[in-house]
Amino acid sequence: MDHATKSIATPLLESLPSNKRASKLQTLGNIIVTVVGTGVLGLPFAFRIAGWVAGSLGVAIVGASTYYCMLLLVMCREKLASEEPLGGEGRTYGDLGYRSFGIPGRYVTEFIIVVAQCAGSIAYLVFIGQNLRSVFQGQGLSLASYIFMLVPVEIALSWIGSLSALAPFSIFADVCNVLAMGIVVKEDIQQAMGEEGFSFGRRTMITSNVGGLPFAAGMAVFCFEGFGMTLALENSMQDKTKFPILLAQTFGGITLVYILFGFCGYMAFGEETRDIVTLNLPRNWSSLAVQVGLCLGLMFTFPVMLHPINEIVEGKLQTMHRTNNDSTRLGKICTYISRAIVVVVLAVIASFVPEFGVFASFVGSTLCAMLSFVLPATFHLRLFGSSLRIWQKALDFIVLFCGLFFAVYGTYNTIVGV
Repeated sequence: MDHATKSIATPLLESLPSNKRASKLQTLGNIIVTVVGTGVLGLPFAFRIAGWVAGSLGVAIVGASTYYCMLLLVMCREKLASEEPLGGEGRTYGDLGYRSFGIPGRYVTEFIIVVAQCAGSIAYLVFIGQNLRSVFQGQGLSLASYIFMLVPVEIALSWIGSLSALAPFSIFADVCNVLAMGIVVKEDIQQAMGEEGFSFGRRTMITSNVGGLPFAAGMAVFCFEGFGMTLALENSMQDKTKFPILLAQTFGGITLVYILFGFCGYMAFGEETRDIVTLNLPRNWSSLAVQVGLCLGLMFTFPVMLHPINEIVEGKLQTMHRTNNDSTRLGKICTYISRAIVVVVLAVIASFVPEFGVFASFVGSTLCAMLSFVLPATFHLRLFGSSLRIWQKALDFIVLFCGLFFAVYGTYNTIVGV
């Protein structure tokens, strides 16, 4: 095989010695902080659109489907590793695209990953900027000003070399997210148990608006972020054989929390539920604590979101370094510069995004659907082929066509909505 066609986008995790790989607890923290993001605050609104029964079932189905597709990626990589030792090849999502469909497969896969991760990172910056502007009202600063204040911090965090090194920040972000969600639930319960209270009869179980179901499903897909990190997370773990079980346990817990959070938010505010549930909270110390906690959590999650982008960009730079016989020191300098440039470019784009809700909905129902469902099912069908049983092929095709449907619907809905 020609060396130029091989993958050089080797994850930083893979170069770590085994004694520096992430433990089970560290991997747990990285999984949670990678999956849980801003989308969770839109779940109560999704429950309002779909109904609390349909919303709960939708989140459960999306969670199970995402877990299944993550396992498909791991199985594909293991199959290729068993057939041929994986030198620099087969470790990344893009490598699977190449081994499945050649050079076009790599380009398409890496393009979707880069665009999806960039879009998710931009959504993070916009969310943080909007919440900081809300917390510090009256300062006269624009959204762009708050976004660019984050740039030096995010550049410094992006220079950290591996996910295991980011584990302390990941755990801190997890704590911030849990505390923030806990305060939201407390406000929900107080609102629901107030003088007016609520009755299940006044809450929609399953919406009569069929078009609302795909919208709610798209919001649920956006909630399960970080799919491009699957292989990197598995590679970072000391004992990789325990990854599927740990992933199942983590996804089960996350899915249950999502359902309870969406349910509580909708029960508390009913048809008044906003697209970001924190907007329903009164302006007091607890709601401000929610916003600040989420901003801190997402600020430390941001470099984890950047990892797949940096992985691909640095892989291309490594090719140039090898061609030009550049020194290792120069290569490290180029790595630091490229990561800083990525952060600055994303911040500039984020400063022009007018509205978080529309942007997040579009990303979730299009790019996330392609990345999380369409590509893994396609790779699995391609690489395993006739060795799959009929039910396995049927399940893969169901996931594939549902992912394509959400991608097409999300694009159409965004265009019509605009």
